[in-house]
This record gives sequence, structure tokens and C-alpha cells, in this order.
Amino acid sequence: MPFRLRTAQGKLKIEHSIIEGVRPLLETLLSQSPEIRSVIPGVIRPVRDAKGKVRIHVTVPTTNGWKAIALSAGARQELFISTAMDKQALEKALVKCGAES
Repeated sequence: MPFRLRTAQGKLKIEHSIIEGVRPLLETLLSQSPEIRSVIPGVIRPVRDAKGKVRIHVTVPTTNGWKAIALSAGARQELFISTAMDKQALEKALVKCGAES
């Protein structure tokens, strides 16, 4: 049986789970930033320093946007953000949505 890709607002691609606290932030980001084409959450790994408020670090450019790392609830998750925004504009949009950078 093939796996069906589920979407939220058509822009948040949900292939597997999203760490606690990150999904509402991403949904707000997508609703406030029409220049973001999509966000694809990636692998989740446990880490020790991911406590308190959700933090998102924009790390490296990809072919169609940016890779970011979300830290929350004792875990880290890769986020692939498809956008033409530059790094500063994306970081500013994430802070506006409530993420710490």
C-alpha cells in the first residue's frame, strides 16, 4: 500500500511527525509569508540542549531555499524551506512567528 503525502494548507508537507511546538510555528510562518513555497520537516534526533522555547537556526542554502534546524522538547529536526527569501529575511520571519534564532 503506497504512502500518501498529507499536507496542511498545501505548503507544510507532513511525511512523518514534527517535534512538539514546531508545527503551530510553521503554520503561522506559512500564513504570514506568502513567499515561502513549502516546508518539509525531516529527520528527528534526540539532543540534550533542546529545552524551553522553540529555536530554529537557518543553516545552509539548498537548491530551492534553505535548510534549518528546529530545536524543541529534547529533540532536533531538519526543516527544508523552499523560498526565494534570503537568509536574513527568513530568520526575521521566523522570529516574528515566535521562534528564537
